[in-house]
Amino acid sequence: MITSRNHDYSIWLSYGNQKQNLQLPVNPPEIKIGDAAGGKTYEVSGLGEINVIQNPKLTSISFESFFPAQAYPFLVSQKWIDPVFYVTVIKDWLERKQPIRFIYTGATFDINLPMSIEKFEWKEAAGSGDIEYSISLKEYAFYGARPVIVKDDKASVKLQPRPSDKIAPKTYKLVAGDSLIKVARLKLGNEARWKEIQKLNGIKDSQLRQLPIGMLLKLPG
Repeated sequence: MITSRNHDYSIWLSYGNQKQNLQLPVNPPEIKIGDAAGGKTYEVSGLGEINVIQNPKLTSISFESFFPAQAYPFLVSQKWIDPVFYVTVIKDWLERKQPIRFIYTGATFDINLPMSIEKFEWKEAAGSGDIEYSISLKEYAFYGARPVIVKDDKASVKLQPRPSDKIAPKTYKLVAGDSLIKVARLKLGNEARWKEIQKLNGIKDSQLRQLPIGMLLKLPG
């Protein structure tokens, strides 16, 4: 478990080889980290009880904090962002069912792990507009198939390189009320990247105010 003063560390969540990055605006007061080795105990005749050390289990991380509804002086991020934005982005990552990265930067050590979002719960705090949340993460182990090549009646295994967490290019279909700025904010995590979407799809400046509903946009990788 990590406990620390609010400004002693920073936490980032990133997605798609850091194409989308979120810094938590308010550091949680504590972070629970599980790193159990998973040993098993057996009874052996003549020897008594023995303990067999197993391979380490995947790391789990969980914490609670809140997304602020105003720019409090204790924020650790450089700018205030509407709390609904954080919820929207994290829910979008959940729906994509792809690993993210948990990045912890502290005074004495750092953590940088690919992880899956196991649980994300949130609620609006009464009276303040802040959004309280809890999140549970589990280390993600990359894996790939191992093709077997048979030669001279002997099977040899050729190991494939570890898959990358890079996400394939995505598309997005416009709905009523959409704009390139809104799409860039929700899908790329940065509304300033709307010009990249415009250039990638060959959209003229004169078309920006009348984008057709149902138009299929290619999103930057």
